[in-house]
Amino acid sequence: MASCDVLVIGAGPGGGSAALHASRAGLKTMIVEADSEVGVPVHCGECLSQMAIDNLDLELPEDVIALDCKGIRVIFPDGTAKLLTEKGYVLEKHKFEQWLCDEAVEKGASLHLSHRVTSMERIYNSENKFSNWKIDGRGNEFPIECKAVIDASGVTGAATKLLGMGTTVEVIAGFQYEMTEVENDGYLDFYLWPEYSPHGYVWMIPKKGGRANVGLVTTDKRGAIKYLDKFVEDTYLKGKEIQNPEWRKKGIKPKPFGGTIPISGPREITTGDGLILVGDAAGFTSPLFEGGSHLALWSGREAALTISAAISADDLSDAKMQPYVKAWKKRFPPYHKILKGKTSLYDLSDQELSNMAHCLPEELGSMSPLDKIWIGLKLLVRHPILYTKGVVSVLLSFGYSRAKHFGW
Repeated sequence: MASCDVLVIGAGPGGGSAALHASRAGLKTMIVEADSEVGVPVHCGECLSQMAIDNLDLELPEDVIALDCKGIRVIFPDGTAKLLTEKGYVLEKHKFEQWLCDEAVEKGASLHLSHRVTSMERIYNSENKFSNWKIDGRGNEFPIECKAVIDASGVTGAATKLLGMGTTVEVIAGFQYEMTEVENDGYLDFYLWPEYSPHGYVWMIPKKGGRANVGLVTTDKRGAIKYLDKFVEDTYLKGKEIQNPEWRKKGIKPKPFGGTIPISGPREITTGDGLILVGDAAGFTSPLFEGGSHLALWSGREAALTISAAISADDLSDAKMQPYVKAWKKRFPPYHKILKGKTSLYDLSDQELSNMAHCLPEELGSMSPLDKIWIGLKLLVRHPILYTKGVVSVLLSFGYSRAKHFGW
């Protein structure tokens, strides 16, 4: 039977970060990943802000950077565009996740691909004190005995599914194409345009060499691909090639790729005896624009540090996991306020969204208190109906979704 101090389930950004920091703390660490290759398939838009890099003290190698970007451009239905200038990067996400795991392995962690967890059993001693885990699954290393588990296996996480932890999250579907010959000026384009993405948004995330991820999130899961195809057909993207050589060779229409994203905020329970959930498994994404990489990286680090301290104290009870809970609750802004603004945002019509946009400054990232008061007055005079539709909570949600709060 294999044994370790910490078993990390999942080799995405949360798992890679957790394994790296656990290994740096001197813990014997194993990573098990259900897929046969780290980072493949890609599930997200692949962005990370400079603030996230600074907060996490990372030094990205050049080959994982697909583009240095200036920030985000928010585009409304009538074409009005506003900027949120926050420097960051578009990543080659699979290379980034592989690099994180390579860094962890260099520090002593072991990585095991095509290993899927199918059962988790807590072992308690005669005094009913948590002792260790017995983890089984499909893969040569199983069964595995470990002191602690960090679950970074995504929104349908292994721990919540196998242990019946009793907390649920609302999810949304995201799909994207990688396209070619798409010009860019260094900004990520986010379209708030209900016609093409009901209760969601469309993005164009550029990369070097004219490549770009073009995708959307929407609550209309069945119609998502139809909406995405319509957006491509109706805009400047019409006629651009969709990358997918294998499908092209077979004469099959290219399909978008993506994944499921938690959107309702953190799970009620994110810890247990010898257990911490991180990233999507914990429900950690930005509620407005669904970004999750920064929070996954941050929570992976915090989980590793919390478990390291617990192992040193020879106490892996849930009580010893609570510093992790306190850390994320202190760091994250109030989800309920953002969710309230998000609901109001998606209740606005195309015209109301455009009217709101006309009252906003060109640069959204540097509004002073006086600027906000002036915006409020303009909205009140020009479009008072917007106040009855919760526009103030919408604007607060925009503010809370900046890189300094959630990253992107």
